[in-house]
Formats: sequence, C-alpha cells, structure tokens
Amino acid sequence: MGFEAPQRLVRALGESDAWIGRLAGIAEEAVERLGLRVERVLAPGGRSSLIVLVRLTDDTPAALKLAPPSAFPALERAALEHWDGWGALRSLPVSGAGDALLLERLHPEVSLRSLPEAKALLEAAGIVRRLWVEPPPGHGFETVAERTARQASALREMDDPLAAAALEARDRLVSDSAETFLLHGSFRQGKVLAADRTPWLAVGPEPVVGERAYDLGRLVRDRAEDLIASAAGASAARRRVNRLANSLEVDPERLRGWGLFRAVESGMRAMGAGRVREGEATLEFASWL
Repeated sequence: MGFEAPQRLVRALGESDAWIGRLAGIAEEAVERLGLRVERVLAPGGRSSLIVLVRLTDDTPAALKLAPPSAFPALERAALEHWDGWGALRSLPVSGAGDALLLERLHPEVSLRSLPEAKALLEAAGIVRRLWVEPPPGHGFETVAERTARQASALREMDDPLAAAALEARDRLVSDSAETFLLHGSFRQGKVLAADRTPWLAVGPEPVVGERAYDLGRLVRDRAEDLIASAAGASAARRRVNRLANSLEVDPERLRGWGLFRAVESGMRAMGAGRVREGEATLEFASWL
C-alpha cells in the first residue's frame, strides 16, 4: 500500500522537508524488513511522526512509528525500554528496527481528553507519577537546562514583556534545581491513550532529565481554550496549578514558573509558524500565570 503522510505532518514539517520526501520509501523498507502486515496509516496523526497500524508475523497488533532524525527516535526507545511498560506503552523487542519504533498497540482514538476535565487530570497525575524514575546510568538524555537553553535563545531576541518574564522564570528555576528524574518531556492529556493491559498509558515521550515541575508545565495548560471561554479563566488556571502541585507534591511556584516559560515558548513558536489562533490562546494562558 502507499504511505502518504497525513497533511498535519506535512504542514508541521513543511512540504520541502527532505525526510517527508523520502518517507514513503522509508516506510515501505521498514515494513518489508520487519515482516509487518499493514492495516492503515493513522490519520490525522501527529506533527512529528508517521504512525502505521500493523500486525506482526504472529498476528499481534502493533504500531510502527517513523520519525525524522531530528526527533531522536533512539532516545524515545531508550526511555520506553527504561520504563518497561510502567506508565507508558512498551517498545517491542525486535532486531534490526533501526530508527523505526515498533510499539505496543493502544487505542489511538481514545485519549484522556475524552474524559471530563477533573477526571482527566486525576488520571494524568497517576500516570505521570509512575514515569518519574531515576534515569539509567550513562544515559544520553538532554537535561531540562540544556533543552530550555536552546528554546530560550529565540525568546531573548524578542522585545516583549511576556517573553522577558518567561526568561526570568526559566533562569531562576534552572539555577537552583536539585532533581534529576527521567521525565516524559511532552506530557499532556492527549499523550495518554486507552490501553488493554491497563486503562491508560503514556505515549510520545520527548525524554529529558530534570525536575518534576517541568513535566507538569505542559499539562497545566491543557484545555486552555475552555478556560479562555470562561469568565473565571484566570483564577481557574491558578487553581489548577495549585491542585496539580499539591496532588503531586511539587512546589506550586516552580510549577507556575515552568508553566509560564513553556506556554510563552510554545505560544511564540506557534505564532511564528502561522498558527495564530493556537498561539494567541497559549499566550493568553501564560499571561494569567
């Protein structure tokens, strides 16, 4: 079958991206090399990878994930292998996979976003707590300080008070963080899917090592559009910060700081990519923190 990249992925990476141009051939080669039977390409899919629902030679359902080298698929595999199914989906042990990831099949159509907000946050807290473990010896994961230093470079070029506040928060937080947990790195409700061996499992990590509050910085702004539509959005956002911090024994001020930095960085990036509505909503949420 053909392996046409979903438009969401094409828009995110750009039609001229060299990897997108080679993706069909990469997918065909991986399927043949691993002896997989293809069911379908998952659409609309994500913005950073192609997911193909497949079956192994013994008819076990699985998912083939293909991501560009810039997404560091080897590090995602290393994190999944370290968690070994505890809170996250499993990376299936196959030889010769290369940069392809062969993953436990979940139910991609059902994420925590399908639940009422209070229930979704409760389930999310239970999952992310399981992921916070010591990193393996000799790991190659980025630290929070390293990742956010790269992200901060773009903000430092902006003459914007919100960007300045985000940079001040980031610099203060990295200067005195003493935690070194393995973190998901991109944790939010949409990254937790329904599963068979346990109700919910995390997917799509962008693993990083650092403090737990950083890992909640994206989760805290989930469903920001609902908060913006509410007359009490700002106070509700601050209450959410406190609830998450208390339930996971994280300093609420550190969570507020990372929530601010991550929202501003993400919002400015969205605006630069032409995703104006997303960017404006994210920056409005940031202004409440």
